[in-house]
Amino acid sequence: MPDERYARLAAEHLPGDLARRWTELLRPCVRLRRAADGERAAATLGGRPALPEGVGWPARPGHGPLAFVASVRCAQLPRKGVSERFPQDGTLLFFRYDGQGDEDAVVGGRDAEAGARVLYIPEDTPVLVTDAPPDVDVFPRVELTAEPEQSAPDLWLPRARQALLGEGRLWPHPRETPSELKPFLRAFGRLRTRVGHQIGGHAVPVQGPVEYEIANAELGGSGTWGDEPLDREAERWVLLAQFDSDSDAHMTWGDAGTLYWLIRPEDLATHRFDRARLTVQC
Repeated sequence: MPDERYARLAAEHLPGDLARRWTELLRPCVRLRRAADGERAAATLGGRPALPEGVGWPARPGHGPLAFVASVRCAQLPRKGVSERFPQDGTLLFFRYDGQGDEDAVVGGRDAEAGARVLYIPEDTPVLVTDAPPDVDVFPRVELTAEPEQSAPDLWLPRARQALLGEGRLWPHPRETPSELKPFLRAFGRLRTRVGHQIGGHAVPVQGPVEYEIANAELGGSGTWGDEPLDREAERWVLLAQFDSDSDAHMTWGDAGTLYWLIRPEDLATHRFDRARLTVQC
């Protein structure tokens, strides 16, 4: 792995056993950035999607068509940056209902079944570049190149808390944080400032673990912070993709926020992308 910044951070700022437990939680990911001239594109933001013959433009019943966000060419992603469950070829298409003035149509959690779609197009499937419906804005096409990186979990996720604090503990008030952790926490905060576009790995949230937002929706909104059922459900979800607001593509999600699609590992392995869930943070 060419980038091991979070492993180095642990080695520099944590005692040996804590560093080992933390490092075991790190995951590879693929970061996406605008492709420079001559660089190979692995994904695109916006533009017109290539849909299989006979597949209509995705829509949200009762509201309207979805906006096309991005496409990802799976074979062009560095394999050392994605899970072995991730497709080795084919294309992923990401759609999201952007509201279009519909203030009652906030998409997230369980609403993802209707308000967001992830389509997996197997390799060699006949496709046709498709124009958007008349009432859907088309984002400018931006090509993205892919680079493998190392990703770290949000510190409030159950396994991160367990690794650093011990079983069943929540983070205390900053004044009561164990002194052996403070240099690490300061360094982690300085390092993990870039959200950006990403495939797989640990999500980089704008505000708090996105896994809890999906988990709470799956539990019908009944979860309470720190409860074991909510922790267990949050651990069942992994990041599929995140797409940040992007000025080049004229994409602004809420107040310069980020879209996060999560999926359960077993659904990723069987390509059940219809079971992916979307949440948005600003």
